[in-house]
Formats: sequence, C-alpha cells, structure tokens
Amino acid sequence: MRKLMLSLVLTVVLAVPAFSQMMNMNHMGDMGGLCIEHADILGLTDGQVAKMKPLHYEMQKNMARFNADLKIAEIEHMEIMDVKNFDMDKAHASVEKMEGLKKSHQMAMLVTMKDMRTLLTDDQFKKMNKMMPMKPVGKPGREKHTKKKRMQKH
Repeated sequence: MRKLMLSLVLTVVLAVPAFSQMMNMNHMGDMGGLCIEHADILGLTDGQVAKMKPLHYEMQKNMARFNADLKIAEIEHMEIMDVKNFDMDKAHASVEKMEGLKKSHQMAMLVTMKDMRTLLTDDQFKKMNKMMPMKPVGKPGREKHTKKKRMQKH
C-alpha cells in the first residue's frame, strides 16, 4: 500500500511541473512561427526569414517527435502500473524515462530559441518580446491573453 501511495505521489509531483513546462515549451515553439508570420511587423529581412524557416521547421519536427515519444512512455508507464502489485523499480525507471525525454526536449528547444534570437537585431527582439513576452516556467494561470488576443493588439 505504501508503494502504491508513493508511486501516486511521485506521479502527481512530477506531472504538475512537467505540464507547466510543456506549456512553456509550446510557447517557445510559437516564437519561430510568430517571427516568420509577422516578419513585416518585426522588420525582418528576407535573409533573416530564410535562416529562420529551417530552424522553425526543425523545432516543429522535434516537437512532434517529443510528443510521440512522451505519449509512448506514458502508455508504457500505465502498462507497468496496471497490475495490483507493480514493480516499483520499473515504475521508477519509467518516470525517469519521461523526465529524461522532457529535459532533452527542453534543452533542444532552448538551443533553437537561442539560434533564432541571434538572428534578430536588438530592436527586432524588443518588438518580438512585446508581441509575445516570455513567462516564468511553473507559473500556471499567469497568461491573461490568448495568442489570438495578443496578435490583435498589433
């Protein structure tokens, strides 16, 4: 019984921060598309857009791979947890696997974001931040406007 409770607590403790991180990762993934979509507002040159497009497409592909890998890992975790007397070591390993996937994906997104930002001038970066300000990770509920509403402001 204690093992079951510990497993449930671990699942909840790890799932809540992971969800808020996922929301921020999706936010990061929007940055490239937002810059390309609003190149004229940001004052991007054709050369900047040409350099951003492959980065954005790669970010989208990585997001799709990550979502698929995470979903598979979650199904495997549910499979382990499905029996009454599940193996705690296997359950722990599956949680570690999911966290490893999330960490790797977060780092890949940060590298791509950094690459995108180096293409922007200081003025373009300021304009992008006004269009889509970054929020602190782990602060759910802080977003007051949807992406659509933010875009209507500009």
